[in-house]
Amino acid sequence: MFAVIFGRPACPYCVRAKELAEKLTEEREDFNFRYIDIHAEGITKADLEKTVGKPVETVPQIFLDQNHIGGCTEFEAYAKENLGLFQ
Repeated sequence: MFAVIFGRPACPYCVRAKELAEKLTEEREDFNFRYIDIHAEGITKADLEKTVGKPVETVPQIFLDQNHIGGCTEFEAYAKENLGLFQ
């Protein structure tokens, strides 16, 4: 499974999502991720909305195997339910 996390600096939910992805990478051989700093990459809200396919109000926006799952809360719920993560 490959996750892509679109986030920004100083966003506590982005930090949490990245830390969760790092933990999953350490614990599972079948998980890896890429964190994309939208400010450093020059990605605008409009760009992110095109990628997600609907209006975006917050970051992070997270994809698992190219499927949009939502933000940090949805990522945590998915990890607990499907990846055996117990925080």
